Amino acid sequence: MDSKDLNQIEWEKLTPQEKKKQLFLKQKKLLETFLERNAISKAQYEKSLGDLRDKMGMHGIN
Repeated sequence: MDSKDLNQIEWEKLTPQEKKKQLFLKQKKLLETFLERNAISKAQYEKSLGDLRDKMGMHGIN
């Protein structure tokens, strides 16, 4: 079994809420990467992150 299979097994064990949180964190990390590489401005980052939090209901997650 390779690590991809292991990750799939771990993913399948997560609850729907845990999966949603993991997706949010991945999307947040992507926005941070764009900001670090100056692909988006700080204002764009904050707007996009706020929209993401609103749409996914993740206001308590930093």
